[in-house]
Amino acid sequence: MANIDLVRVGKNLLKSTDTGESVELQSLWQDGPAVLFFLRRFGCQVCRWTAAEISKLEPDLSANGVALVGIGPEELGLEEFKKLGFFKGSIYVDEQKNCYKDLGFKRYTVLSVGPAALGKKVREVASKASADGIQGNFSGDLLQSGGMLIVAKGGEKTLLHFIQDSPGDYVPLEDIATALSISSNATEGKRPVCNDDVCTR
Repeated sequence: MANIDLVRVGKNLLKSTDTGESVELQSLWQDGPAVLFFLRRFGCQVCRWTAAEISKLEPDLSANGVALVGIGPEELGLEEFKKLGFFKGSIYVDEQKNCYKDLGFKRYTVLSVGPAALGKKVREVASKASADGIQGNFSGDLLQSGGMLIVAKGGEKTLLHFIQDSPGDYVPLEDIATALSISSNATEGKRPVCNDDVCTR
């Protein structure tokens, strides 16, 4: 886990999708621990499935005073994302993508995004998303990657910093609960075994 300067990163501004107001990132962990899920984009099928997975933890997080926050790099696709109810936490937009940069969430190049998006991990999660009835689209910034940051109350320390290597990478629910030292009865969705029948459609 890279050493994160929470004071510096915490000064970055986000836009609340509920109020339209700008808030500092650090305000999200000021009163309690926070799970910050950085989506690649709101229309991403894999991101939508991952958001739904993480949302399974919401009752346990809420019971333990932990904020569940989704952050996207742009507003494109946000309305549909919210309308379809993929995520149970509050949602913000990092319009300048400063948090993404400061947390090391890479940007793909035009040449590298194709192989990354067609990789086995992405095909497996996309297959699971399709099986769960979750669709996506190709609107928005296709080159941005995401990840997760879990911060202790008041920014005391970073509990987890995860950077996607592939667009199909995500933090298992058990790892999120462990980082927060809480118990959870949430059942993780089973990722399919990738084979020609499942992953080449």
